[in-house]
Amino acid sequence: MRILITRPEQDAVRFAEALQARGHQPLCAALLSVRFFDGPELTLAGVSAILATSANGVRALARRSKERALPLFAVGPQSADAARAAGFEKIEFSDGDAATLAEAMLDWVRPESGVLLHAASADNEGRLKTLLAEKGYRVAVQVLYEIIAIHKLPDLAREALAHHGLDAVAVFSRNSALALQDCIDRAGLSEACRDLIAICISRPAAEALATLPFRCVVIAEKPNQNAMLDAVERAAAGT
Repeated sequence: MRILITRPEQDAVRFAEALQARGHQPLCAALLSVRFFDGPELTLAGVSAILATSANGVRALARRSKERALPLFAVGPQSADAARAAGFEKIEFSDGDAATLAEAMLDWVRPESGVLLHAASADNEGRLKTLLAEKGYRVAVQVLYEIIAIHKLPDLAREALAHHGLDAVAVFSRNSALALQDCIDRAGLSEACRDLIAICISRPAAEALATLPFRCVVIAEKPNQNAMLDAVERAAAGT
């Protein structure tokens, strides 16, 4: 299948390589960019572990701290991979979402062990902190980056949509979905979606595309890259 990938560039490249290995033809069109916040080195005194709900959270933290010995608890395998690449030594991941991560914490660290530091984005809704507070944990949220939407489709993506050169679009977040919808509306290409399958990482991402007339929507069984690859195969098989 010919698949448009809308996630930020660094993550899009990895997914594109995985798609190519499976015989698909990816087209990367980042509709989100990541801006890391500069600042002084973070003081992690009193922190017992780090929480990461995205690979960009790991990258943002690694830019602001040399600490690598603290345990890092990640929401999924991609965040865990980013932690390994950054040099963290003790890594666990829950292979799910914020709720799954919160549920797994009792197996890894006790609430009385100290403060947990969540490396978060500017649009963090505080859900993980709330869920963990209910279990007795203390969580400090450190906002280290923001996600910026791009309001215009790259020329190659616009031409591919306009001339029926795509079979599917892969959407990795609700933010990506909203950016895609905005770009398609601005380009006047809503009708081009009738030929496309939307492959979404979660139900909220799929719901954000509800106004676009996709041929069908396939939702990954888990919110991670491996499940998205499986969803691509289901879409290719027509399920």
